Amino acid sequence: MAKTNYRSGVTEKKSSNLNIGMVIFGIIFLYLLICIFMFLTTKHVAGYQVKTGSLFVNNIYTGLALREETIINSNYSGYLNYYVSEGSRIGAYKMVCTVDEGGRLQDIMNEQNMGENSLSESALIDLRDDIMDFAHDFSTRNFSTTYDFKYAIEGNVLKLANSNILDNLEKLNRAGDSGLINICNAPDSGIVVYSYDGYENFNPNDITSEILEKENYQKTQLIANELISAGEPIYKLITDEAWSIIIETDAERADYLVEKEYVQVKFLKDQTISWAEVKLLTNSDGKHFIQLIFNNSMISFCSDRFIKIELLIEEEEGLKVPNSAIVEKEFLIVPEDYVNKGGADGSSGVLKQIYDEDGNLSNKFIPVTIYSKEDNCYYIDSPELELGNTLQLTDSNTTTEIKEKGSLVGVYNKNKGYADFKQIQVLYQNEEYSIIKSNTEYGLIEYDYIVLEAESVDDDEFLN
Repeated sequence: MAKTNYRSGVTEKKSSNLNIGMVIFGIIFLYLLICIFMFLTTKHVAGYQVKTGSLFVNNIYTGLALREETIINSNYSGYLNYYVSEGSRIGAYKMVCTVDEGGRLQDIMNEQNMGENSLSESALIDLRDDIMDFAHDFSTRNFSTTYDFKYAIEGNVLKLANSNILDNLEKLNRAGDSGLINICNAPDSGIVVYSYDGYENFNPNDITSEILEKENYQKTQLIANELISAGEPIYKLITDEAWSIIIETDAERADYLVEKEYVQVKFLKDQTISWAEVKLLTNSDGKHFIQLIFNNSMISFCSDRFIKIELLIEEEEGLKVPNSAIVEKEFLIVPEDYVNKGGADGSSGVLKQIYDEDGNLSNKFIPVTIYSKEDNCYYIDSPELELGNTLQLTDSNTTTEIKEKGSLVGVYNKNKGYADFKQIQVLYQNEEYSIIKSNTEYGLIEYDYIVLEAESVDDDEFLN
């Protein structure tokens, strides 16, 4: 209805303009409702952004040292006196010690005035170096090593003192007492050690975790100037430079080391480095051990049965993912020739033989997702395919039956808003994380987002 403005004489029409503000508010409100609905109906899972990294791996081990060792027993009873320092190399048929049946050498040693300067300057330097090395490596957790050090120092001192008495052997021999002092010569050349522990003839295949934990380990130290009986050990002779150290590892680390064949080893006792050949040992319990075989450095550790080492290994670097994100999934395996591009969008797929209601045979293009390629075959997945389906080769009458499934290890990528399986190649793994190969054809790339807990989602499930 028109309204007349009498003052101006102009007739006005009533405005019916649309309120733009209300329209915008309505659109926003509708959008919020949709977002709330999606939030309530979409599964929420924790994500993890994949980045390049490396793993911290503890490469420090305590291993069992094995050598070619022979325990030499005494043919006589009497007081034992050494004339060779432990760890010294001795030639075949050279004197190592004497067994004094009558105690004549002990009497001479007691009668001699050794004096403050009875040891040479070089001998004093050697003793001082031994003491400084022990003080540097000493740990209260291994207090028992103090006794080994004590016996070693006593043996060295007595050896040096006994060397001053060797000249008296001729006097004693001329006096007709030679039958009471028995000289013990080495039956072969080698390294002299004055202790034994029962592992001298140990078979590496008998290794167990308990042995490496030093359960019930006992070492007998041979002490100079002690009274011994015939048939008792008087020293040990190591006759070969080749030796080995056995350590325990997990299966993955064992495979990694065996593949490398040779590794560098640092001996923490003196910080020296040597190359070792790698050999795999598996005991009856199925546990994995590595035998590190050396052809040098043995003399520095000839008296040590358990040796602390560090493996100097360049750790693998790649994409770092949590182990909780890793899952294993089965896929259909088909020959690569049967997978081709097709359909309206040019996607990958296969020709599946089907029968219609009248029993007529035809081919249907089935889109598939390719997850991996191995040995000229594709690992594929599609809800329209299963074992027993027949596929036909494009432009050919050749067919094949889907007969096989295979498992792939992977993670769920969530970049597209759903659980999208991606195959991974694990390079190395510890208890929490894995390092995987980057930029693989069907795998992940850096900065992808993956599902943190793979067991919490299903294939192709929508995620938020």
